[in-house]
Amino acid sequence: MPKIATAQYDISFLETWPNYEAKIRRWVSEAANQKADILLFPEYACMELASLFPQAVYASLAGQLTALQTLLPDYLHLFKTLATEYGVYIQAGTFPVQHENGEFRNHAYFFTPQGEVDFQEKLTMTRFENEQWHISRGFEIKVFDTQFGKIAINICYDSEFPHYARRQAEHGAVLILVPSCTDALAGYYRVRIGCQARALENQCYVVQASLVGNADWSEAVDVNCGAAAIYTPVDRGFPDTGIQAIGELNQVQWVYADLDFAAITQVRDIGQVFNYQDWPKQFDCR
Repeated sequence: MPKIATAQYDISFLETWPNYEAKIRRWVSEAANQKADILLFPEYACMELASLFPQAVYASLAGQLTALQTLLPDYLHLFKTLATEYGVYIQAGTFPVQHENGEFRNHAYFFTPQGEVDFQEKLTMTRFENEQWHISRGFEIKVFDTQFGKIAINICYDSEFPHYARRQAEHGAVLILVPSCTDALAGYYRVRIGCQARALENQCYVVQASLVGNADWSEAVDVNCGAAAIYTPVDRGFPDTGIQAIGELNQVQWVYADLDFAAITQVRDIGQVFNYQDWPKQFDCR
């Protein structure tokens, strides 16, 4: 039975790479010391790296995206090292990556204890990402194999569109990770409601991580609010609320829970209701 740690992670003004490395190592070691097997960080947690550059860079939406590309190899090396060193799976939040055609896409990297690295791209962009930040959408929906079972990722806004999670569930996902970044309570609740709906529909775990706190210096992530949580099916053997654990709003912390993937299989087979099984029937209506 794996244990998950999901982060309410704050943006810091770091100034140097060693400061960033020390912060991430501290977070990972804390979760590992609590016997967590899977660690989830929020969307755009990496944007604090913009503080390593001059003000002209971190005050520019476009400038910081370009500058961050110089740190991507070190970023990947750091999380790969920590995942193998501590023997944990890490979803490191997201990093906007520039592709050969010049587009930036939002990558959620997934690191394994064996040193493997893969990523899920964000599939639907918010208005801010589209209209002001000019980050492009991805197209491929993935599922990742782990020693515990299949895991998928819905990046923030993607959790509000049921067909992504459904495709992943049909390919075996029993846990969907949702790294999120929201600047208002309404945004946080949109993602939260989406997460709970996806857990209900697919009778699976959905785990949200939230960026929290203010960073007045940042042009991209200046205001952040939310709470990390582990959401479940609302059915036999699970909480009546569908909430296994949830953090204190806007506080910096890890939120932990034990996950029983066998219980997911059981509830899909003999639950009080058959949300997962009955999904195809919804398309038979005339």
